[in-house]
Amino acid sequence: MKYDWTDDPYSVINDLDVLYVVRIQRERFPDPMEYEKVKGAYKVTPKLIEKGKPNLVILHPLPRVDEVDFAVDNMPQARYFKQASLGVPPLRMALLKLVLAGDKS
Repeated sequence: MKYDWTDDPYSVINDLDVLYVVRIQRERFPDPMEYEKVKGAYKVTPKLIEKGKPNLVILHPLPRVDEVDFAVDNMPQARYFKQASLGVPPLRMALLKLVLAGDKS
């Protein structure tokens, strides 16, 4: 799959159909100072989203730290709560299967 890398989301936001946002994970940095250098390096804001396509979909695995502004939650492009809710039934089904089957593994 071809992809492009950019440090400027404004330069590509109008080309996107889906924006999948993840947090910068503190636990991935062996040196806390390196994390401090990059934390808060980007934030998805209404200003950014308004530059995108009207049908842009924003996804995020949750929980978030500060990479998505809370004001984005009320925008029609924000689909991360729906994304999270769709993950609940399969998880419940898997747990019920394990419990009912008596699987000890």
